[in-house]
Amino acid sequence: MSSAPTPQTVREIADGYAFTGPALDLGAVLLDGTAYPDAQVRVPLGVLNRHGLVAGATGTGKTKTLQLIAEQLSAQGVPVFLADIKGDVSGIAAPGAPSERTAGRAAEVGQQWTPQGCPVEFYSLGGQGAGIPIRATVTSFGPLLLAKVLELNETQEASLSLVFHYADRKGLELYDLKDLTAVIGFLTSPEGKEELRTIGGLSAATAGVILRTLTLLENEGAGAFFGEPEFDTAELLRTTPDGRGVVSVLELPALQDRPRLFSTFLMWLLADLYQELPEVGDPDRPKLVFFFDEAHLLFKGASKAFLEAITQTVRLIRSKAVGIFFVTQTPRDVPGDVLAQLGNRVQHALRAFTPDDAKALKATVSTFPRSPYDLGTVLTSLGTGEAVVTVLSEKGAPTPVAATRLRAPQSLMGPIEAGALQAAVDASPLTARYREAIDRESAYEKLAARAPRPEATPAEPPAPARPPEPSEPPAPSGRPRREEAAGAGGLLGSLLSNPAVKSFARSAGRQLGQEISRSLFGTSKRRR
Repeated sequence: MSSAPTPQTVREIADGYAFTGPALDLGAVLLDGTAYPDAQVRVPLGVLNRHGLVAGATGTGKTKTLQLIAEQLSAQGVPVFLADIKGDVSGIAAPGAPSERTAGRAAEVGQQWTPQGCPVEFYSLGGQGAGIPIRATVTSFGPLLLAKVLELNETQEASLSLVFHYADRKGLELYDLKDLTAVIGFLTSPEGKEELRTIGGLSAATAGVILRTLTLLENEGAGAFFGEPEFDTAELLRTTPDGRGVVSVLELPALQDRPRLFSTFLMWLLADLYQELPEVGDPDRPKLVFFFDEAHLLFKGASKAFLEAITQTVRLIRSKAVGIFFVTQTPRDVPGDVLAQLGNRVQHALRAFTPDDAKALKATVSTFPRSPYDLGTVLTSLGTGEAVVTVLSEKGAPTPVAATRLRAPQSLMGPIEAGALQAAVDASPLTARYREAIDRESAYEKLAARAPRPEATPAEPPAPARPPEPSEPPAPSGRPRREEAAGAGGLLGSLLSNPAVKSFARSAGRQLGQEISRSLFGTSKRRR
């Protein structure tokens, strides 16, 4: 057991956090229940792209820690992404309310507390709940992430990848769930039987299972999350004219019962950022810090391929100046290969009420560097708003482990009023860009046009065959509808029966398929 820390040890710990460059202030060193305001615990701004972990039992103050870090990042010009699962993070947009408790905490840790809100954009998945809608096209989302949402096994996941490959090769755009359902439905139909044989490893039975799972997902209302206009993740990198970083808050209270869905969407945002951002090496500050709340949901039940993709994304995205903080209850929730890459740690209190709790506590202690504290005792005795901290120094070395009384956020510690949140959404310039869904011609319409139709009567002779014209995306103000595509279905159906047109379509499909490349997660790489 380590010896108890002394006031001299407190000074040595403080020296380990005396950085010369810009840094975030976390709080004051804590010893025997007393905070030392002249011994500050900080984290250098330049190491936040080395990722981090915020962990602790429910009710120990993790959310307020996120808020504290986020508002300081914003003040120093670094954009932030936060997921608001319980609905209590929206207060970061408003100045905090002075109180005796806040003043007391500020005095204890040497903080000059001033109420101040942050510039915030509020988002929602597919418009479910308050916020600017975030949507992804199915083809951009990719088979690996979608298989996680659908809870497919590894065999079914591989089969879904084959369906995506087929659609890419044939020029069948997968914008929404109806498109993917239409492609699988076609492959399992008598008309598509021959096409199914060309996809090695995909059986009709497995395709049928995926089709039923997709139908169930769409019936549950998840179709709203997929489609266009697709969200451009570059929106998360914005700053205000006065140089502050915009805090992007994804409002998720309406989806608390769909954790697998929203956690996978968060991974899509990261995967898209990874493939779109250029390499920048090691800048003096990150372009974005991304807080991944309820991180255990991402890893639970994940396939080997999915875990490998997460690990590689976390490893490589730091060179693109994006820092990721996983937020969960214990470090055991994060796979070892990912945990090894998290250089900055803020560990709130853990409980040891059961044998499993005791194992989790022991495992957590083992992940920290050597410490003058008896961490097993400290971690079970920390109060709300206190944590054990170790970060990377400016030279990349771990700092001394420090029990810390954390500072109080300067923004509102609680939700803002619903009216104020809605007013912020309505006033955002992004609302007009993303609020209304767009339904372009895609796989659903193309396959519907191929459906058999009654032969034309003499009064209505079939239209002469002619090469199909390439479809063009609608103007930003336009909003094509499925009814318009259905009206042209007869003409397109007769054209597709012409062998010359079939040959042309196959050639066009191959050409388009060659232009679709996919990332680690199978997400499509877009051209901005």
